[in-house]
Amino acid sequence: MAYAVHFAATILACWLTAQLLSATWTWRAPRVAIVCWQAVGLALGLSAMGLPMALGLAAYDRPTGSALLALADDLAHGTLPPGLGVAHLAGVGIGFGIGAVLLTTTIRSVHGTARAQRRHRDLLTLVARRDPTVPGALVLDHPSAAAYCLPGVRPRVVVSAGTLSLLDRAELAAVLTHERTHAQERHDLVLLPFTALRRALPWFGWVTDAYERVALLVEMRADDKARELHAEAPLAGALRRFAACDDRITPHGALGVGDRDLDVRVQRLLVADRPPRLIGATALAVASTLLALPISLFLS
Repeated sequence: MAYAVHFAATILACWLTAQLLSATWTWRAPRVAIVCWQAVGLALGLSAMGLPMALGLAAYDRPTGSALLALADDLAHGTLPPGLGVAHLAGVGIGFGIGAVLLTTTIRSVHGTARAQRRHRDLLTLVARRDPTVPGALVLDHPSAAAYCLPGVRPRVVVSAGTLSLLDRAELAAVLTHERTHAQERHDLVLLPFTALRRALPWFGWVTDAYERVALLVEMRADDKARELHAEAPLAGALRRFAACDDRITPHGALGVGDRDLDVRVQRLLVADRPPRLIGATALAVASTLLALPISLFLS
């Protein structure tokens, strides 16, 4: 039955979440791990909606999507199958309610972040300047250490005057590549579902833990891209310098190179571990199967 599949998908998603939270292989393959997290987050949302719906629609003995269409047709004609009462309709309503909360929270997160980015982008047009020594980036005349990407349709890479005096040329080039990777791979959209989940379910500690883990993986992915183009030493040196600064700044809605777990990231850069292809492929297959379960029920 559909509710059994939704229940199994929920249990599997919770198990995979626990595995991803405790795994260390994800640090060696952040790109694969990010895809797995995206699949888990979407599957959890769909299963949370689908389970009460499927329980309420059990009388139809159909996949969730077909059962919803059948229910709509029956309601239009004023008839319901035997065994489907108020409690069952309440289950369907709960499922739609969960979906509405998740959608509303996501829209609010998008709106709030976009508004903060727009305000900061307007501010940059007033106070930032171009510098021929930092092509493709804006420079803020501020003594604090700052290097961040302001994502969006028109992304901006920003560094402070304090950063220019802090880093040498090779380190600065690695940091700029790191920030451009955030913009090119739209890491702000990667974080968006987990930002929305954290806002919708603030009382669940694992939701915050998942957000923090994905945010760290996003930084590690950008670190990897910078290491590919500039080797590990310049970026590791830059991260050490940022770690020694007490006045690092990153505005709301931006992704900064010095935001998270700098010591862990430096150690990771200096250890030449090969990506775990077998474990990564297995995790990706499990995550894909997990996501396919609720999607197939809604589309059937």
